[in-house]
Amino acid sequence: MAGNSTKYVFVTGGVVSSLGKGIVAASIGKLLQARGYKVTIQKFDPYINVDPGTLNPYEHGECYVTNDGHEADLDLGHYERFLDKPTSRANNITTGRIYQNVIRKERQGDYLGKTIQVIPHITDEIKRNVKLLGQKEDYDFVITEIGGVVGDIESLPFVEAVRQLKWELKNRCVVIHLTYVPYIKAAGEFKTKPTQHSVKQLQQAGVQPDILVLRTESRLSDGLLEKVARFCNVDDDSVVQSVDMPSIYEIPLLLKEQKMDEKLLRKVNLEIGESPKLEAWNLFLSKMHNATDEVNIALVGKYVELHDAYKSIDESLLQAAAYNDVKLNLKFVQSEELNPSNIDTYLKDQDAVIIAPGFGQRGIEGKLVALEYTRTHNIPTLGICLGMQCMAIEFARNVLGYSDANSAEFDDTSRHAVVDLMDEQKSVTELGGSMRLGAYKCTLVANSKLARIYGTTHIEERHRHRYEFNIAFKDEFEKHGFVAVGENPDTGLIEALELRNHPFYIGVQFHPEYKSTIVHPSPLFLSFVAEAKKQHKNIQKPQQTQSMQA
Repeated sequence: MAGNSTKYVFVTGGVVSSLGKGIVAASIGKLLQARGYKVTIQKFDPYINVDPGTLNPYEHGECYVTNDGHEADLDLGHYERFLDKPTSRANNITTGRIYQNVIRKERQGDYLGKTIQVIPHITDEIKRNVKLLGQKEDYDFVITEIGGVVGDIESLPFVEAVRQLKWELKNRCVVIHLTYVPYIKAAGEFKTKPTQHSVKQLQQAGVQPDILVLRTESRLSDGLLEKVARFCNVDDDSVVQSVDMPSIYEIPLLLKEQKMDEKLLRKVNLEIGESPKLEAWNLFLSKMHNATDEVNIALVGKYVELHDAYKSIDESLLQAAAYNDVKLNLKFVQSEELNPSNIDTYLKDQDAVIIAPGFGQRGIEGKLVALEYTRTHNIPTLGICLGMQCMAIEFARNVLGYSDANSAEFDDTSRHAVVDLMDEQKSVTELGGSMRLGAYKCTLVANSKLARIYGTTHIEERHRHRYEFNIAFKDEFEKHGFVAVGENPDTGLIEALELRNHPFYIGVQFHPEYKSTIVHPSPLFLSFVAEAKKQHKNIQKPQQTQSMQA
């Protein structure tokens, strides 16, 4: 099945945002994939930014990066973690990109002097992008998540494009609408009116949903599901509930239990076949639920009050914890609050520490305080991107004795800029898409800890940064035990630093969290959590001994 046989599934949302359309889309994709279908998922975001690369994390959470260097919505991370397949620039389209493409074509004369309008030019461009993946690749299903909430002005062109595609594609198109069913405590009951109004808005735009997914805090009665079906013009068996679960990774099983994949296949006239077993998925969940040991890991960053800012790191740690048979106790530490007098209070009970990536000077001094503490107290530490750069600054100041050591990003007058701008970046003035982005090769030093972790000396990881470790300081760093163990084979840029005579003190310029999936968790996170597990046991032993002596 491909080309003219590709099926298109649209996932829209109503009532409120942040209902989990991306998780539902990824879960449906997982169930179809488990049945042997080739599936991809794309996200259409209604904001006018060309991509989320310049957005503050407080606006939209983490900026995810694909192999081909596209800065994307964090939902693409969910897609990859669920499907274990890489996405690309084609999997994330914004209103900004749609208009940019249309305006470029208009400037080139492609429209032969016609007046450019939302319909048909903008909607045609949306439709072209929807079908692009199905036409270029041999996909059986293309699932498209429409960002935002039905009824928003920003989403109208996308909903109109869905309306047109539903007529053009006939039974090759299915619309799934996710809404919220609130529980009114004073009345003691769930209320379906918001769902009814949301579906009505969709219908007024000319789109009749085929399947409804009701997001709810607890199980809904069969009578309530029948009521929703009756008032929203969908089949009685086409209302599914997405109940709050302990983990997002349980949603595919929740939907499978309600035969969501079977309902979808019937809508597009495909045979049902055997129910997928999802052995690898169930193994992961079993390990996650049955773990008895614990690890305490602190993530030090400046966006910690917004956990979505570090979503891929959170999920990578969760995956690694499950495969290490431990429960993860993740503590978010605001780096701005750290100083030498309180650092022991924050980190003394932690088995391991991650120094988070990011941009800008805010919170940097706190990260340096944390790094000096973990380096001198032999606490396993992983620095990612800016985290590695902070490792270099702290080491230069406190071991090499360069009190003014810094990154040129924060102080371009420092005589000891151990982190500096890449030569090719020095003439760049625009911010969007101008960094070192996407997957790059890295050669690891044989017999280094990092090479043993990956099981090879040749790896490929994704990047998102402008500044690099200043190679002029490489020899002096290595003379004092902080060794460059990874470099780009084409440019010689330093990709990883590793401290000798420390249980685990590794900084990487790349982002290992972007490639970690349920089926193939990141080797670096697996090893990091394993070291945290070992550290936890070492911490517990002295406490137990003291207790026995008392």
